[in-house]
Amino acid sequence: MSTLSLTLNAPLTVRLRAWAGERFPPANTVLALVVYLAALLAGRALTSSGELWLGVTDAVGFAGVWGYFLMLRVFDEHKDYHHDASNHPERVLQRGLVSLDHLKAVGAVAIALQVASVLIVDGGSGPVAVRWAITMAWSLLMLKEFFVGEWLERHFVLYAASHLLAMPLALLWMAQMGAGDRPLPGSVLWLAAAGGLLGAAIEIARKVRAPEDERIGIATYTKVLGIRGSVAAIGAVMAGLTVAIARLMDALGIPTPAALCAIGAALSAALAAAVAFARRPTSAAASRVEAITGLAVLVQLVSLVAALVAERGI
Repeated sequence: MSTLSLTLNAPLTVRLRAWAGERFPPANTVLALVVYLAALLAGRALTSSGELWLGVTDAVGFAGVWGYFLMLRVFDEHKDYHHDASNHPERVLQRGLVSLDHLKAVGAVAIALQVASVLIVDGGSGPVAVRWAITMAWSLLMLKEFFVGEWLERHFVLYAASHLLAMPLALLWMAQMGAGDRPLPGSVLWLAAAGGLLGAAIEIARKVRAPEDERIGIATYTKVLGIRGSVAAIGAVMAGLTVAIARLMDALGIPTPAALCAIGAALSAALAAAVAFARRPTSAAASRVEAITGLAVLVQLVSLVAALVAERGI
């Protein structure tokens, strides 16, 4: 939805919704929910036997997870404000329709949701709280760009890699919510690996551009790695994600033919879109890479959840 007609005369709630539509759209919530269910149920299945379950406390846990991803978006808006003012002056924030102070309030609510979630889920002092504290500590370091922001900006791939570690840490936090007080086994590292790889797949796919769409001052993977290098990177991380999910399924005892076919088909679709872009790097092809890679990630996570529910019940 276009926000060009929006003015300061509109109620603040309308302007905040417009900001969210640009920077934290409903698709983010859908992906967060699927990621949460995959990690929660995997953690539960790895540490218990019999039928799986979902309860009210799990809904509280998701509220905290949703708040976490919203907080990361608010952090990014603060970190990148001056850069975005130059490169994306049309955005709601950069037009002054909402301010950084408004977003600080949004961020405070997002953090409050996380704290309340942790307190309710395990009293704020158990293993869930510890996992959340580690995840939050890394996120705060990202906000400060590890106190070497100027150096990181000159090393685009390393900068992205440092931020991608947040996803594996978050998935371990979610898996611990599924496990409760029970310790997670070493095989949960396949889940953490999947988290890092899915984050990398989405990150790379959304920053590939056709040559005519490249802009001065905006870093993209096609600038840094070239078109073929970017396509190879997408292929590598998607293949790695497929392997990680397959190995996690094996650890869970659910490598069903249907699930393996689904994750294989998702990988094939992502690879096909990437190769098509390499052969004809147009704006439309770049958009398809982003859309199909995101959908492929979603299909792989849904396949994991579906296989778990089919095998263990709920």
